[in-house]
Amino acid sequence: MEFNLADLLECVTDAVPDREALICGERRLTFAQLDERANRLAHYLSARGIGEGDHVGIYMHNGTEYVETSLAAFKIRAIPININYRYVEEELLYLFDNADLVALVHHREFAPRIEAVVPKIPNLKTFIVLEDGSGADCSAFGSEDYDEALKASSPERGFPTRSGADLYILYTGGTTGMPKGVMWQHEDLFFAALMGGNPYGPQPERPEQVGVNAATPGVVTMLPAAPLMHGAAQWATLIGLLGGGKIVISQSKKFDPDLIWKLVEQEKVNTIAIVGDAMARPLAEALAKPGASYDTSSLRVVGSGGATYSEGVKAQLREQLPTTIFMDSFGGSEGGNQGQGVDSDTPGTAPGPRFRADGTTAVLDENMKPLEPGCGVIGMLARKGRIPLGYYKDPVKTAETFVEADGVRWVISGDMAAIEADGTITLLGRGSNCINSGGEKIFPEEVESALRSHPGVFDAIVVGVSDERWGERVTAVVHPRSDTELTLEELVAHCRTKVAGYKVPRELHLVDEIVRQPSGKPDYKWAKRVATGGEAVAAGKDTGTS
Repeated sequence: MEFNLADLLECVTDAVPDREALICGERRLTFAQLDERANRLAHYLSARGIGEGDHVGIYMHNGTEYVETSLAAFKIRAIPININYRYVEEELLYLFDNADLVALVHHREFAPRIEAVVPKIPNLKTFIVLEDGSGADCSAFGSEDYDEALKASSPERGFPTRSGADLYILYTGGTTGMPKGVMWQHEDLFFAALMGGNPYGPQPERPEQVGVNAATPGVVTMLPAAPLMHGAAQWATLIGLLGGGKIVISQSKKFDPDLIWKLVEQEKVNTIAIVGDAMARPLAEALAKPGASYDTSSLRVVGSGGATYSEGVKAQLREQLPTTIFMDSFGGSEGGNQGQGVDSDTPGTAPGPRFRADGTTAVLDENMKPLEPGCGVIGMLARKGRIPLGYYKDPVKTAETFVEADGVRWVISGDMAAIEADGTITLLGRGSNCINSGGEKIFPEEVESALRSHPGVFDAIVVGVSDERWGERVTAVVHPRSDTELTLEELVAHCRTKVAGYKVPRELHLVDEIVRQPSGKPDYKWAKRVATGGEAVAAGKDTGTS
């Protein structure tokens, strides 16, 4: 066997076949049952000519079927493609075409959108539908029932030999432009993003070691809080399964913090995987509600990936969960897992989240040379070693992001950073969102963190808008807490205690809700429209400027 995701998961199954693997609603699957269902679907797809290198779209809400479909694709060396279920027809058409889909597994409710798109995707010919009670009509493209497809297919394995070089593609929207398919080889993803299936121990030297590690006592029960269409949830799920752990999946179509805590209590969850404040804050609020009572004694870790906690929200959670560890994992779709967070309040360091990285991560100057610790220069965060091959069908963007210098191939994430004297790295924010005000560079993330630490602020996004004098001025879009009246003057005074004066907001827009991407990351395009009057704000909300 090789470091191939299907090989590795089959190895774990053989080591712990009767251990529970997936729980979602009333369905509880052991590793053996998960493997059998994936085998059946894999044989069904294979019988329709789908195999090595073919792309299978997954257009569904959370469920065990999401994991089953991904594993079925891996088994026949096909590539599962994550599809954002919030996309409208134009975005779907782009993704279906760009990803070269030949098969689609979908919930029935999405049939009208699929029907509008498929005439323009001639190679997409295989459709499998999951019932959801919606009653939507799939007759125009002839979807086969998911459960019937499984019943008609073999439960055995018997698949072609696979490779560690087989592809895994993750479509990521990022903060700008249409989604891009990040191409990882299985072996590189396993070590760079999935932590070798052993987050708290040494990485395996042989694939067979994964099964041995999974068979050890001490099962971890993990709950990925993001939707499975998002890379953070996929990776958390794979890490848990490869470690022989139990994955608890929320059935809710929207993020429901009360349901998360109910599942923690019912399933004795040890680890929750979230995406930054967008999930951490509602979780903290749910615990603090009058009358709320959840048994969280099993919870050991709340880990954030894809976006960091703000210190204010972390403090809220610590108050409710004093014995729980709160971790920030730094990295992304293109960089994998690059390190773990460390305290960011050390005197003399740059403001912003900090992490301790391994030897594959560096901060590069404009000449692509690694900066020395403590040099005080802001540079580009980069990683070498096990990194993606590039973006699917996008050589231009690939050349911009995956850059070779002095014989070393780097992935340039777009994040700006500083390397401190102790070797830790401070993230300052994405260069594309950097605000240039009077020649000073201001990263929205540090101003957002300052705003969110105000007791009257529920959430905030910061953008730059045109300014005749300064080029750009810092503008805050803020969701205040209920029964709280906020003024620009009050927030400016608060921010001056957290960041330099030139970074404080000069303009304020109050809204009833901060719009974020499905991943939980800030939607800066939306915030820019609010700040420039291109998006209506709630009635009665005031705008202040200074």
